[in-house]
Amino acid sequence: MATSPHTVIIGAGPAGLTAAYALTKRSATVEVFEADDVVGGISRTVEREGWRFDIGGHRFFTKVSQVETLWHEILPDEDFLLRPRMSRIYYDGKLFDYPLKAGNALRNLGLFEAVRCVGSYAWARIRPPKDQSHFEGWTSARFGKRLYGKFFKTYTEKLWGMPATELQAAWAAQRIKNLSLSTAVINALLPKRNQKEITSLIEEFQYPKFGPGMMWERCAEHVTKAGGTVTLNTWATAVHRGDGGAVAVTVTDAEGSHRRDADHVVSTMPLSQLVQIMDPPAPPPVRAAAAALRYRDFLTIALVVPAEAGFPDNWIYVHTPGVRVGRIQNFGSWSPYLVRDGFTCLGLEYFVFEGDDLWERADEDLIALGTAELEQLDLVRPGTVSAGYVVRMPKAYPVYDEGYEDAVDTIRRWLAEEVPNVHPVGRNGMHRYNNQDHSMLTAMLTVENILDGTGHDVWQVNVEEEYHEEKDSGSGGGSGNHGTGRSAPVLPKQTGGSRTAERTS
Repeated sequence: MATSPHTVIIGAGPAGLTAAYALTKRSATVEVFEADDVVGGISRTVEREGWRFDIGGHRFFTKVSQVETLWHEILPDEDFLLRPRMSRIYYDGKLFDYPLKAGNALRNLGLFEAVRCVGSYAWARIRPPKDQSHFEGWTSARFGKRLYGKFFKTYTEKLWGMPATELQAAWAAQRIKNLSLSTAVINALLPKRNQKEITSLIEEFQYPKFGPGMMWERCAEHVTKAGGTVTLNTWATAVHRGDGGAVAVTVTDAEGSHRRDADHVVSTMPLSQLVQIMDPPAPPPVRAAAAALRYRDFLTIALVVPAEAGFPDNWIYVHTPGVRVGRIQNFGSWSPYLVRDGFTCLGLEYFVFEGDDLWERADEDLIALGTAELEQLDLVRPGTVSAGYVVRMPKAYPVYDEGYEDAVDTIRRWLAEEVPNVHPVGRNGMHRYNNQDHSMLTAMLTVENILDGTGHDVWQVNVEEEYHEEKDSGSGGGSGNHGTGRSAPVLPKQTGGSRTAERTS
C-alpha cells in the first residue's frame, strides 16, 4: 500500500495495546475498542477505595529481549521494582516451599512419607504411566503418583473444575515445561545452578510499583498521544467480510452502533466470539468449532488485614481439600507501595464458571466466605479482616479439554483462508494460555506482518518444549509473566492479552 493501513484493534489488554503502541510508533492509524471501562484485560490493577490489587499475580520476567525493551519504553525505570520471588504450597496444615527444598519437604512430609514419595517417583521412571495424553498421566510420569496427588491434583481440579484426566497434557507441558522432581532436588541442593533456565525457578522479577495496570494505563496514554484512539465501554459486534478479507468492524456503545472501516483487524477477544460475530457468518463446521471452546472464569475476594497479619509470599497455592480458595496473594509482598496505613490486602482467588453458585453469590456473602476460609486455614486470626471487595473476571482462562486443539485448528484454517487480514493475538484471542510476554510478542510480530509483510507465524509463539528454557535470539520466548505468571505447580500469571470484561457487584 502507498499509505499506512488503518487497523481496528478489538480489546485493550496487553496484546491489543502492544499492537496499538507498535503501530502508532510507525505512524500507522489505529482505533482500539475495549468493552470494559478500564484497560489492561486480566493484567489490569483494580482500584477500590484507594486499594490497588491484581487480578491474579503478574510477575514481569521474560527472556524475550524485545518485550523487555518495550516494558521500559512504556514505563520509566523508576516505576519498576525488583522483587524477590516467594511462593509456597499449603497442604495438610503445612507450608511447603516452592520450588521444593529438600529440608523443608522432609520436615513437613515426615521421613516415612518422603521415602514413599521418592519411591513413587523412582517407580514412575521405571514404569511411567501408559497414557500421558492428559494432565494426570503427564505429571505423574515426571513427579510420581504420590507427589502428583499431594501437590498437583487438588489444585489443578480446583482451577479447571474438571477431573485432571480430562485436562489435556498440553496444559502441563506449557506451564511446567522441563521441571521434574530430580531437577527440583538439584536446584534445592545447588540453588544458584542456572535456575533461570527453568521458568518456574526464577528467584526475582520486576514489578510496577503500583501494580501491572500502571503499564497498560501508560501504554494507552502513549497510543493516544501518538494519534491513535482508545475507546472504552464499546463492544465489537460484527466483523464484516468482503472479497479477500475483512473490510470493517461494527462497534456498539451506549449510544448505538457504528461501522469502522478497516484494512486490518487485530483481535484479542475470545476466539469463539470472534467467529460468532463474523458477517456473513462462518460456515457451520467453523461455528461448531467455536461453540466447542470453553473458558474458566475467575473471581478475586480482596480482604484488608493488618500488615503484620500478612505473609512474605507473593502467593500461596492452597492444595488443601475442604476449602474452595485456590490461591492467596499478599499484595504487600508484591510492592510496599500497596501497603497503606499499616494494612495490606490479601487476594483470595476462586476459579469458577460464570453463572455457578460462587459467581452468583452476593459480594457480602463472598467476603464472609473468604474471611471464614482464611480463618479455617489458620492464616489469620478471627476478627482480623476489616474490609473486603469482589471482582469477577469472565473467560480468564481458555480450557485445554479434549478436542480443543482440533477446534482451534479448524478456526485458524478458516480465518487464514477467508479473512487473512484478521489477526488473533494474545491469550483468549488465540485460545492459548499465554503469559503476558508471549501475548505481547504475538502482537509485536503481527504488527511486523501488517507493516512489513514479514510472514511471521505467531501461532509458533509459546509452542516448543524448549521455548522457555533457552535465551531468546530474536523471536524466541520467555517465561513470563506476565510475565505473569502462573508458573507451576500448575497455575495460572495470570496473566494475558485477552479482552475480558470485569464485572463487579
